[in-house]
Amino acid sequence: MFTGLIEEIGIVENIKWGTSSAQLTIAAKKVLTDLKVGDSVNTNGACLTVIKFDKKAMTVDVMTETINRTNLKQLTVGSMVNLERALMAGSRLGGHMVSGHIDGTGIMVSLKKDDIATWIKIQTDEKIMKYIVSKGSVALDGISLTIAGVYADAFEVSVIPHTSSETTLLKKRPGDKINIECDIIGKYVEKFLQKQESKTNNIDYDFLRQHGFTD
Repeated sequence: MFTGLIEEIGIVENIKWGTSSAQLTIAAKKVLTDLKVGDSVNTNGACLTVIKFDKKAMTVDVMTETINRTNLKQLTVGSMVNLERALMAGSRLGGHMVSGHIDGTGIMVSLKKDDIATWIKIQTDEKIMKYIVSKGSVALDGISLTIAGVYADAFEVSVIPHTSSETTLLKKRPGDKINIECDIIGKYVEKFLQKQESKTNNIDYDFLRQHGFTD
């Protein structure tokens, strides 16, 4: 589990492509501190497992499902990625609960300066938009952000200067693909309501009679 507060920007040093998977070697500094083989590192929003590391870089595996759902397949040697170590028990939760399991991707439509802030508009499909609510939380490339505007097929976030300088977000341009993880609370609420609706639909005359509601 993560918070969506990026610790540093890493640089992709090497990529080994498999048939439908990949192995990334990423140069970093801060996230290598107290790292162990088997640890999870949020990489552009995707939870990846460290298989080896040294004082300068770490290597992570990227399985087929992750390749298919994220923008990691577009990485090249020299690409910058957002990095965050897993949340430790007792740490302050400054962002929101981020699982590192990407729901899908969106396309950056526009960037617009507004005094110190930058407004970013992301276009995506219905399976993502149904979880997007005004003032709710969303993780973009692993960054915890507040949704500031909602449209039929897009949403906006407003990015503060600190986030701009500490992440890769403003290094992207319109047309670039962004990893999106929706707030997990919304998914649980949806699942609960679906089950309740299913139970309601199963109520018929025989059900009522069996439970003493009819003569």
